This record gives sequence, C-alpha cells and structure tokens, in this order.
Amino acid sequence: MTKYVSEREINNRFGFHPATNQTRPLHEESREAFTDLAHWVNETLPEGREKSLCLTAIQEAAMWSNAAIACNLAPLEEKNEE
Repeated sequence: MTKYVSEREINNRFGFHPATNQTRPLHEESREAFTDLAHWVNETLPEGREKSLCLTAIQEAAMWSNAAIACNLAPLEEKNEE
C-alpha cells in the first residue's frame, strides 16, 4: 500500500517548531493582524451565534497561520539537508 504522506511530512506536521529569527516577526505580524480583526468583530457585530462562530473561525485561522509559518519556513540550513 502506498503512503499518501511521507514520514518526514508527518514528523514536520506534528513536530515542535520553535520560533527562529526568521519566523518570529511573521508570527508577531500574524498575531497582530488576527487580534485586530477579532477586536473589530467583537466591537462591531451584534451578539449572537454568528459572532461567536466568527471569533472561533478567526482563532482557528490564526492557529493555521502560525502552523504555516512554523512548518514551512524552516531555516535554510535545514532545507538544504533534504
């Protein structure tokens, strides 16, 4: 049976990715952008299920943003080892 995802990819997806000098500014920029959006939603939209779901979706998108940065912007030295 052929594996759809390589062992390396699984380890990358579930491994720990500490912030680096390259990724730290992007994490901070992402966090600021999503926080600003969440504040806008909280201050602007009427209370209700939709607002709650919107905030949850923003939180989920923020987590995926951080994962994209952490998993795909490894230091150049690591990428050269592939």
